[in-house]
Amino acid sequence: MTAAILNGRTMSAELKVELREEVQRYEQKHGHAPGLVIVRVEGDAASGFYSKAILKIAREIGVEARLDLLPEQTTAEELHTALVRLNRDDRVHGIIVQMPLPTHLSQDLVANTIAPEKDIDGISPISAGNLCLGLPSFQPSTAAAVMEILERGNIQLEGKHVVVLGRSNVVGKPLALLLLQKNATVTICHSRTPDLASFTRQADVLVAAVGRATMVKAEMVRPGATVIDVGINALPEGGMVGDVDYTAVQEIAGAITPVPGGVGPLTNALLLKQCIAAAWQQAEKRAQTR
Repeated sequence: MTAAILNGRTMSAELKVELREEVQRYEQKHGHAPGLVIVRVEGDAASGFYSKAILKIAREIGVEARLDLLPEQTTAEELHTALVRLNRDDRVHGIIVQMPLPTHLSQDLVANTIAPEKDIDGISPISAGNLCLGLPSFQPSTAAAVMEILERGNIQLEGKHVVVLGRSNVVGKPLALLLLQKNATVTICHSRTPDLASFTRQADVLVAAVGRATMVKAEMVRPGATVIDVGINALPEGGMVGDVDYTAVQEIAGAITPVPGGVGPLTNALLLKQCIAAAWQQAEKRAQTR
């Protein structure tokens, strides 16, 4: 058996066509495009590449996006003031703050300051609470990208056993809640789970999101299972691999995402999808209060 490839690049291209059409509909009705601001505090070079990738997709689909670059010495008060200003700007519909922040700035400050209606990466307590309660909410983009791949790959979730490796606040936990909404039976495993393979071999769908290169071996995978690899691990000799031993597992699985070219390409597109949704919601709210 050789697994079907769940190609994130192809899916992302399809999604961008859909988003471009949605932006055009928004522009026709409201006279301007949805607006996105990426706030980045200097100090982490790698996050700059992430910003460029988001801005590139925004240009491709027509979202008005810009980068607000703040100096590394920015204080907590200054960051708070900058975010409050963006909260009050009606032409800004989505706000993303690049992580990691310098050590003197906390993610909690960001999560508690961004207006929930503009929190398109789902990091605020309100977004997380709504997700937990099954209410409409913006979702952490990587978890949303996994769900998008499963949907576009026609992977059945209802009644299926999904095993998620990883319990982070940005992938594992929100993903488990999204899977439950699709009536999957979900098991979360983590670094303290004994006999990990005994769980992974039960999975109809296995999601690896732990950040350990090629830790999921072929003997850990049920034949015919769908394997989603969220991991991105840089190799000392160059290049990158996921959390899954791709070459070996591809011969066992029924479907698999590659790294690179799987979850990653969809993650940024999902941020833009949620920005457009935020723009529609804010426009509707303003119309109701007139």
